[in-house]
Amino acid sequence: MDLVTGEPLALDLLNTLTDEYDALDDVQPWLELQAGRLTAPSLPLTDTDLAAVRALREHVRAAVDAVRQGRSPAEESIEAVNQAVRAAPPYRILKADLGAVTRRDGDERARLLAQLAEAAVELLTGPDVGRIRACEGPRCRMLFVAGHPRRRWCSPALCGNRVRVARHYQRRRGGGSDAG
Repeated sequence: MDLVTGEPLALDLLNTLTDEYDALDDVQPWLELQAGRLTAPSLPLTDTDLAAVRALREHVRAAVDAVRQGRSPAEESIEAVNQAVRAAPPYRILKADLGAVTRRDGDERARLLAQLAEAAVELLTGPDVGRIRACEGPRCRMLFVAGHPRRRWCSPALCGNRVRVARHYQRRRGGGSDAG
């Protein structure tokens, strides 16, 4: 499985919904890939931390799926997201040079979950929510924000190329001509 990042953080989280990213050893590289958008815990995640991330991911998935189907998310999913945000609220601190820095209350797991939940809130309430699509590639479960109405794949280089190669193979196998 090729990991495609670069979608809104909440979709990148949902796109980890594969067997490859449900083990502790596989989450740490994903957190490192998100370093510019997410403050990863200083210590590796525990099984309890991973279970909390998985649970939040399922609530975000349910909310995104509901919105994509034109329905309101279930109260349970809304409350789970809101609870994670409230567990580590952000606040700004004035620095001596009159700059500001944002900090969060809570332990490292609470801060991680709050950042992920806040990303879900931003996605679900933002202008891109109506452009969330599922990749049309065979066996691909990735979600993406379609920047163009004709975009069909999570990655033209990955799934798009696989589909084109499969079509070419079918034409060749079926005796069709590629001339044209």
